[in-house]
Amino acid sequence: MKDFFSISEVADLLSISKETLRRWDKSGKLVAVRHPINNYRVYRARDLKQFEKIGFMFEDAPEPPPVAPGAYLFRSMELFAGAGGLALGLERAGFDVQLLNEIDHNACATLRLNRPLWNVVEGDVSALDFTAYRGKVELLTGGFPCQAFSYAGKRLGFEDARGTLFYEFARAVKEVQPLVCVGENVRGLISHESGRTLDGMISVLDELGYDIVPPRILKAIFHRVPQKRERLFLVGLRRDAGLQFGWPHPHKEIYSLRDALKKGRLFKTDTPVSPGQAYPKHKRHIMALIPPGGYWRDLPVELQKSYMKGSFHLDGGKTGMARRISWDEPCLTLTCAPAQKQTERCHPDETRPFTVREYARIQTFPDDWQFAGSLTSQYKQIGNAVPVNLAEEMGKALMATLAEYARRQTRSDPGFTPGRLPAQQTVTAPAPT
Repeated sequence: MKDFFSISEVADLLSISKETLRRWDKSGKLVAVRHPINNYRVYRARDLKQFEKIGFMFEDAPEPPPVAPGAYLFRSMELFAGAGGLALGLERAGFDVQLLNEIDHNACATLRLNRPLWNVVEGDVSALDFTAYRGKVELLTGGFPCQAFSYAGKRLGFEDARGTLFYEFARAVKEVQPLVCVGENVRGLISHESGRTLDGMISVLDELGYDIVPPRILKAIFHRVPQKRERLFLVGLRRDAGLQFGWPHPHKEIYSLRDALKKGRLFKTDTPVSPGQAYPKHKRHIMALIPPGGYWRDLPVELQKSYMKGSFHLDGGKTGMARRISWDEPCLTLTCAPAQKQTERCHPDETRPFTVREYARIQTFPDDWQFAGSLTSQYKQIGNAVPVNLAEEMGKALMATLAEYARRQTRSDPGFTPGRLPAQQTVTAPAPT
């Protein structure tokens, strides 16, 4: 573990702004010092130990032993699969993909292009019957949208979730009865409808016979992803199976945009050339004035006013607007389009948005993973994906959970074969309260 962290690194680690760090410096809560070699303002590692959310970075606890590749055959099914970021990560972790459902035609074409043998079912999830997979899938995953429910002051049940895509996810869980179910979503699900939406989801899965691990927001930068993306994960363990789940062990090394786009720690070559969007003339003129790591406040004041228009007078930093990414920091969270005014992502050296392959690298897709459809569709597919390396780390944690289950089953039943589930108990919904 290194002894010093830059201001940008600490802002990323704690999910706060540099302005907040400056206030802390003045108040004495966290004081920056001068680096003994380059004289830059930095923070000492020992001063960061006070923050619980990053305390693991300073611990010497060993990582849990990985499950040997091929030791167990565990099968997965995914709803709302998109372009395959989560599925690819789970495949790398050792899962055998049984079914992927996605309604977007281009995303399905992407899945079939890269994995011709995967069972990709295109269409509306509500039209699918999952009962044939009961007892044949250990893991069911899905990145369902966080639509609100109608509560009426009651404990939310399975039938109350009708009309939402979460209901379709829950219906698949009910019909398949996997050992583990995993939902992933944006971090905003935590506060959606003042937290009632997430509570409702937990209530539904509880009714279906699943114990819910306290939901957690995973920061991609701790899981070999050069991007400040955060995803919420909801893990359900089938109550009759006695499962124990441990979250993926965070990595202590943070990767930057340079690691994403250049030959080095993450990739063996520089980013391959690929198509990409371009800025119109006026925007290119504006973005050319922004330094790496800078944003609209680096413009002359009159240009700030003309570019920002009414937003200039609003509160908030609006740090994504006219933003040029620095080589030495993780990229901001990618969106579905690389040149939206509110969420600008400009190349560090060249005055242009990131190309398709650069976008894919930042999401840790391998260079041989191709994307189907128009340029706009490709950006959208990549921007919506779960970063592959984050998905792989999550997959390894899930594999460890299922491997321990299989070892227990083998001890109690010498004839048990990993990958073939034992007879499953009937799950009975609890009586209304």
